[in-house]
Amino acid sequence: MANLLDIRRRIKSVKNTQQITKAMKMVSAAKLKRAQERAVSARPFAVKMSEVLTDLASRAGEDFHHPLMDARGDSRYLLVLVTADKGLAGAFNANLIKAAQAFINEHADKSVQLLAVGRKGRDFFRRRGVEIVGEYVGLTGRGRIEHAEALEVARDVMRRFTEDEGIDKVFVIFNEFRSVISQRVVVEQILPVSRAETGAAEGVDTSQPQTFVEYVYEQPPAEIFSRLLPRLIETQIYRALLESVASEQGARMTAMDAASKNAGELIQTLTLNMNRIRQASITREIIEIVSGAAAL
Repeated sequence: MANLLDIRRRIKSVKNTQQITKAMKMVSAAKLKRAQERAVSARPFAVKMSEVLTDLASRAGEDFHHPLMDARGDSRYLLVLVTADKGLAGAFNANLIKAAQAFINEHADKSVQLLAVGRKGRDFFRRRGVEIVGEYVGLTGRGRIEHAEALEVARDVMRRFTEDEGIDKVFVIFNEFRSVISQRVVVEQILPVSRAETGAAEGVDTSQPQTFVEYVYEQPPAEIFSRLLPRLIETQIYRALLESVASEQGARMTAMDAASKNAGELIQTLTLNMNRIRQASITREIIEIVSGAAAL
């Protein structure tokens, strides 16, 4: 049985840990508010831009070609995995890594290359022999993402897709922020940009008569798309990074709150055990004194 000194030391250690978890929870709560605002603000623009450009691409004509739209084979994939640079965020990184592993196993007959954004995903797959063609570490550790940093990642992805003829499709895996306690893992194909069929866009009720807009291009379509399509990929990558940062802070805040509560319960249990041991020690000493007096 542990003595009083050991229990006191353990209680002190747990209290110190509880102070750290409470501080980390407060820091994550402050970062979460800003990250959530940026992620929510970026959603309407990203969704609408994707919707409009996909519809325009379907109306540009079959004779129109663009490097970001040209369909290729189906044998080599580039997977952009967005994880965190730090741990202590509950199942945030584990869920992303599990989704990436499931993707690789599902496409075992394909050649899958990995572009790692975040230290956790890079370290995990580096130890398992997965081909990592690029890495971006330190982007999410500060709790915010600058647009220039997202542009660097997006342009690297587009360069690999357009210059490397071996890459057929590009997918991105990230956590979409829903609430402080809820994040959803998203696996999304971003390249090549699909030519959606008219009227088959997500959320459109095809049972009702649809009114379609006929676009008139002032400039040649090739010139317009050559400028807008790269912006679409940049916006999608930027949104994925913003969503990931907000999800990471929400997951860390929830995990540190649970850790603080668990530490409090452990302190109560240890304090109760300490009081029982101290009471037993006092009782034993009293019995020894009374026994000694009675013997005299």
